[in-house]
Amino acid sequence: MSSVSPRDPRRPGDRAAAGRLVLATRGSPLALAQANQVRALLLAREPALDIVVESLRTTGDTFLDRPLSEIGGKGLFTKELDEALLAKRADIAVHSMKDLPTHLPPGLALVVMLEREDPRDVWIGHAGASLADLPAGALVGTASLRRGAQILAARPDLRTGIFRGNVQTRLKKLAAGEAAATLLALAGLHRLGLKIGDGELAGARVMPMAEMLPAPGQGAIGIVCREDDDAMRELLSPLGHAATMATVTAERAALEALDGSCRTPIAAFAETDGNVLSLQVAIFSPDGRKSFRTARSGVTRDAQAMGMDAGGELRRQAGPNFFAELAR
Repeated sequence: MSSVSPRDPRRPGDRAAAGRLVLATRGSPLALAQANQVRALLLAREPALDIVVESLRTTGDTFLDRPLSEIGGKGLFTKELDEALLAKRADIAVHSMKDLPTHLPPGLALVVMLEREDPRDVWIGHAGASLADLPAGALVGTASLRRGAQILAARPDLRTGIFRGNVQTRLKKLAAGEAAATLLALAGLHRLGLKIGDGELAGARVMPMAEMLPAPGQGAIGIVCREDDDAMRELLSPLGHAATMATVTAERAALEALDGSCRTPIAAFAETDGNVLSLQVAIFSPDGRKSFRTARSGVTRDAQAMGMDAGGELRRQAGPNFFAELAR
């Protein structure tokens, strides 16, 4: 794909004014689908723009045989995109919000979030097997500690194991019998045009929130640019969805207060009803045997404070030993 040379003397705002914009993304089919969604939204408003989608292979996409916690955490999905922005090889970067660290590198800013897709998880059993159907000792493939902990809380007689890769890769592994079941985000399936009940998803089931609370930010797409790029901020502003920004801000604030990492199974979900925001947050031990939950309700403008307060409460509930054990 085309890209802007690092030696391009024009500033990013000048490129946008000239009709040229470079959008950086991961190279997976889902990431490209999300990037092209942003591209289409921008072109609908500014048809004269020349938007180049630049796909980058990230460190997180390279090492698929180990948990993220062993290779540096979810920031490995954003590192190369951050570098492209800071080096002015790209103007914006499109991210799944659940993959975006709570703190961005200096010089970058999260500007807008698109309207959120359905944040729930989907259970996909080999040959249509349900969670209740699985025999004791069966393997549920997932790289997510959050999903694994909640599955083990419901069925402590099961096993969980690493199951990384893009959506298509995981479905192929499941079809080959490498695991008895796996879980995927419903939002990602929707964005790839995959429907529950069709083909490989014939026996899939959307999991209720009461059974599987999602990851903070799941289902939301965020757009990052350089902090001082006022022209890009102005261009992106109309794409923002206020309710999504409020709910995901609350969830990410809880994650920040909990000092969340890939070693910590954390789940959170917020929703709005007018100007009222409701938040649920939960933390788990990886084996699912221990869990702590809390909830908050308040006005949307207090989203950040609500999330920080909820996360702080869970830290107090769990106590220092809980987090010390997870850090080992």
